[in-house]
Amino acid sequence: MGRVLVWLIAAISSITLSLQPAVSEPKHAIAMQGEPALPADYTHFNYVNPDAPKGGSITYCVVGSFDNLNPFILKSLRTTARGMIDRIFGNLVFEPLMQRNDDEAFSLYGLLADTADMDPERKSIEFHLDPSAKWSDGQPVTAEDVLFTYDVFTEKGRPPYSARMSMVAKLEKIGDRSVRFTFNDKANRETPLVIAMTPIVPKHAFDKETFDRTTLKPVIGSGPYTVANVAPGQRIVFKRNPYYWGKDIPAKRGFDNYDQITIEYFLNANAKLEAFKKGICAIDDDSDPVKRERDLDFPAFHKGDVIAETFDTGIPPVVTGFLFNTRLQKFSNPVVRRALGMLYDFEWANKNLFGGKYMRTMSYWQNSELSALGHPADDREKALLAPYPGRVPADVMDGTWRPPVTDGSGQDRKVLKAAFDILKGAGYTLQDGVMLDPEGKPFGFEILTASQNEERLAAIYQRTLAKIGIAVTIRSLDGDQIQSRKQRFDFDVLIGASGFENSLSPGIEQFGRWGSAAANAEGSFNLAGVADPAIDAALEAMLDARSREDYVAAVRVLDRLLISGHYMVPMQHNTQQWLAYWSYLEHPRKTPISGYRLPTWWRKPK
Repeated sequence: MGRVLVWLIAAISSITLSLQPAVSEPKHAIAMQGEPALPADYTHFNYVNPDAPKGGSITYCVVGSFDNLNPFILKSLRTTARGMIDRIFGNLVFEPLMQRNDDEAFSLYGLLADTADMDPERKSIEFHLDPSAKWSDGQPVTAEDVLFTYDVFTEKGRPPYSARMSMVAKLEKIGDRSVRFTFNDKANRETPLVIAMTPIVPKHAFDKETFDRTTLKPVIGSGPYTVANVAPGQRIVFKRNPYYWGKDIPAKRGFDNYDQITIEYFLNANAKLEAFKKGICAIDDDSDPVKRERDLDFPAFHKGDVIAETFDTGIPPVVTGFLFNTRLQKFSNPVVRRALGMLYDFEWANKNLFGGKYMRTMSYWQNSELSALGHPADDREKALLAPYPGRVPADVMDGTWRPPVTDGSGQDRKVLKAAFDILKGAGYTLQDGVMLDPEGKPFGFEILTASQNEERLAAIYQRTLAKIGIAVTIRSLDGDQIQSRKQRFDFDVLIGASGFENSLSPGIEQFGRWGSAAANAEGSFNLAGVADPAIDAALEAMLDARSREDYVAAVRVLDRLLISGHYMVPMQHNTQQWLAYWSYLEHPRKTPISGYRLPTWWRKPK
């Protein structure tokens, strides 16, 4: 009897244990796929100088304005001060739980949280806050701050922060410095990493009731800098926090090397360029190779006081182009968008504007294994597309699709005729030199531009479209006006990058750019208004992928669908990054796969 009782107790214990969630060991880092590259005893990222000298100041310059210091709210979303959380200049004020390593596709290392426990199925994750983590006013970062962040973001925040709790079944404090997120069925395998990358705000420094109001009052964060001075719309000055808690942790060694960072705002690119020539701005990042060669013809460059340098990257290029607002009837037909896409004369533009130094952009993940170009669809891709027959043309499926190549004359009749024939097949007619839509109304549209460079590109497109009777107007707006129009989706066609900077690990951000749920959400980055079940399915498959092969297949399907949908007329790109900078700056020898990282630069000691 005793043996039976012992056996029963052991069996019950075994069953009970089997029902418990899988337990993992606390780890210094987590990765989207595979394991993080750096071991637990790493001392710094490999693209920094861990002994970079600290001191001095730097001034960055941008075009636009600002009227808000809170980057997490919808009001003034696109005119929030740069630097608060900033991919280019660094997260100077607010920080996430974990820090991205820019030399890996998608791995995160301890920051506010020094370790994380993620169960193997990614149904939950625990974050253990670094006991030394503090806000700039000296108060400790606590589990209550994490809970408050998600509470206030859900109720008062802007997309994408406002939607993150929709994937969480339970958020709980499990210790003075630990929190656990348990996910629901809306979550995916990337969700724990998205949570880890979400900036945290201090509960004691924000009032939930007024959180969604704009403010120019310096806010409290945990980052390496504090807001020292604000000149609304003109300038914001950040000063190093001498008591910054994270200056010696591995993920921050070699970063944040200036005592003071100033961000100056200018009304237009020409004013910014002149400020750079005068030494007010430390760097210039003009993307036009012909213009920048001309602009560098000034004494400081010839004397060697200004240096021009290119940096190789391992990521897909930024996708720039003419983006159609498909919410409008005139752009609702993909056949019409396809014809319009044929009429950007890249060959003429490259020869006459860019000195032949650019390449045509044809894929959203060009120059990587994620691209559909040159990769015939495999069985995984065909299975994903099977419920949506005919959505992807044969040449896009087999990877051979390319946009038409003109003769570079600016009036290639073969391409013009091919585009006209497509429009004619869709019910469009040409009468007295005017293109008429199927209802007999003149067909035309407006392109919004925000700079002289964009105006030049729009004028090229305008001239070609006019040859087949399509009337295009160009409207130039300042930064505030164009951002407001974007936020309200009040436009026909936009020109520019439009937020489509890509990586080797596309994830949840793609839902915001292409997902149906974001198509009509004010402030979202789905500017084209894409609402396609096939794209939604590809996005879901991308985030649910368990193997690298499944992941690549899902992203290639997404690429094929975006190419086939003709939501943009992609223009051109250069595979290298270019910067001109004053010679008092120095940077690490190694460039990470994502390109140069300004927060790792420093000022040469005198």
